[in-house]
Amino acid sequence: MYKNLPHDKYPNLFPKTLLNNRDELYLENGSRVIIATANGEDSISGNTFQFIHLSEMAKYPAQVQEEIIATCIPALAKNESSAIIIESTAYGYNTYQEMFMKAYRDKESVWKAFFFSWLAKAYQTQFKQVFDGAEAWFRANNQGRRMTYDDLEHDEKILRDKYGATYRQLMFRRYYIQTNSLEKFRREFPTTPDEAFMETNKSVFDTAKIIERLQYVIQPLETKEVMGVLPDTLKPYINKNLFIYHLPKSKMRMYAGVDVSSGQGGDYSTMSIFDADGQQVASFYANDIPVYKFAEIVDALGRFFNYAFICVERNSYGLPLLERLRKEYGYMNLLKQKVFDQRGKRKMQLGFQTTNVTKPIIINDMKEMFELNMINIECVRTLEEMKIYQEHKGKMGNKKGQNNHDDLVISVAMACQAMKQAKYYVDI
Repeated sequence: MYKNLPHDKYPNLFPKTLLNNRDELYLENGSRVIIATANGEDSISGNTFQFIHLSEMAKYPAQVQEEIIATCIPALAKNESSAIIIESTAYGYNTYQEMFMKAYRDKESVWKAFFFSWLAKAYQTQFKQVFDGAEAWFRANNQGRRMTYDDLEHDEKILRDKYGATYRQLMFRRYYIQTNSLEKFRREFPTTPDEAFMETNKSVFDTAKIIERLQYVIQPLETKEVMGVLPDTLKPYINKNLFIYHLPKSKMRMYAGVDVSSGQGGDYSTMSIFDADGQQVASFYANDIPVYKFAEIVDALGRFFNYAFICVERNSYGLPLLERLRKEYGYMNLLKQKVFDQRGKRKMQLGFQTTNVTKPIIINDMKEMFELNMINIECVRTLEEMKIYQEHKGKMGNKKGQNNHDDLVISVAMACQAMKQAKYYVDI
């Protein structure tokens, strides 16, 4: 780039080089351009940069992505024109995906997200020859005529009506799918960020259905809308850990699922609440709340939402939470499971015990209810977890990786069991 600048035409405009090699360009005015690789020597620490550009970050080794970001931020000069720019093709679920989607959905993120769809106008000129070929193919198979709205299939009409796709683009899309596959088209030519990162061949849940749902989720109620009606126990968590989508309607039964962790980082304690129609009304998640405190939150949320019928996963930390709910808080509206004791007699125990046998059953129940539109999930984080929830060698769980979790999936699955049992031990 430096060699191709017009030095002859403007001899005094460009500073001379003091050092020029494959790793560094050092100019006589004191400015430097440094190039490094993601797995190479650390060239960031100890320096201050006006501009940092990370190219194709999604393809960096997963174990170094987070470390590079942590190193870049303190190395950036603190002024109005300094910037870190990250550009990349989507490449599965990793730190880059997590950063981008958070910035894309959260307006308060320190990053600003830009996504360039295959439908962008800039590509129409770049792909002209490809579009010409696709149009010739379509005409050859349709008596020489171009595509019209009557020719469009359901998903093509969505692209046309919602995203403004041209008929040339749609002819190209159909041609590509005919010669390859829909999955490959979505990977190479995504319409939305969710489509760019999707891994349809591995997820337990229908990823296309999740992506479609993500386009229509509603925002949680604003803090000012709920603060006046919430009990004091819940107020510190509103729109931080607790997200309310609908306030409870009088006399309507509510059903909730709970997954419990230690509260010492790592896994999350979660609660997902639905009304009798299957509409999600609230979600809660936090990984820094001890079991005794989470029991207080579950009790307060359950009572606020019409004394909800709660299904708690009793494995591990779920058992002490159940004991506190029943004995300390007197919460009576809890799911019970029929089991056999050692003498072969049937008894009722609080909560739901997940095993290698029962876990696939409850996940498939949730899959059925979600994909047949029997439940309407509003929590974006839950839907993101569903995208990476996989079955591998007979075992179900989240895609392995740092910061990947499935705790909200489990709480929704518990809520589905509560809805299936459809009992209520209290009057409302």
